[in-house]
Amino acid sequence: MSARDEILAAVRRSLHVTGEEAPRRAAVEARLAQGPAGIIPERGQGEAGKRAATFREEAALAQASLAEVVEAADVPAEVASFLSENNLPACLRMGEDARLGAMPWGATALEISRGPSDGNDQNAVSVAFAAVAESGTLALVSGPDNPTTLAFLPDNHIVVVFADDLVGDYESVFVKLRALYGVGAAPRTVNFITGPSRSADIEETLLLGAHGPRRLHIVVVGASP
Repeated sequence: MSARDEILAAVRRSLHVTGEEAPRRAAVEARLAQGPAGIIPERGQGEAGKRAATFREEAALAQASLAEVVEAADVPAEVASFLSENNLPACLRMGEDARLGAMPWGATALEISRGPSDGNDQNAVSVAFAAVAESGTLALVSGPDNPTTLAFLPDNHIVVVFADDLVGDYESVFVKLRALYGVGAAPRTVNFITGPSRSADIEETLLLGAHGPRRLHIVVVGASP
C-alpha cells in the first residue's frame, strides 16, 4: 500500500465509510456536474465600466503597466511604443493566436518571431483567456496559440486583453473555461498572473523578475474612444 493509499484509508476509517457508498458517490458526482460557486467578493462586481476601473487600479497596485486601445488594429502601435519608451529591443515573439496574427504588425518596425520561447527572447506577447477585476489578474491558458513559455521566459511580457473577457472574479473564469472546453476537457494549464514576477525571499528585499518577466504590460482592447 502506498503512502497515498494509507492516508486515504485513515480518512475513511475516521469517517466510518468505505468510499463505495452509493449516496456519497452520487453526491460527489452531482457537485462536480453542477460546479456551484462559492462566496463571490463584491470588489470586482458591477457593470463593465466599473469592472474595468477596478481592474486598472488593481493591476497598477501589482506594478503592471496598462494601456487601453479602441480596437485590435491599434495593438501593434501600442506595443511598439511601449518597447521604445522603455529602451527595449524592437523584437517580439508570439504564438499562433489568430487574433494576434490578424493585427497589422507589418505597420511597425518590430521584428516578429513565432512559436514557444527557448529562453533567449526579451519580449513576448500573449492574449489572455480572461482578466479578473477583483485583483488585476490575467488568466492565460496553455497551448500553441499562446505558449506558456512566453509568460515565463522573456524579460518583458505584453498581454492583450479583450474588454469582453474582463470578468469580476475567479469563479467567472472557470465558468468561461467550462463553457468553452466542456467538462473534463480543460487545457493542460491555466496560469493566473498578477503583476510582474517578484520575490522577497532574500533578506526581505523585493526583487522583480525573480521567476519570470520583470515587466508586465497589459493592453486592453475595446476601450471607449
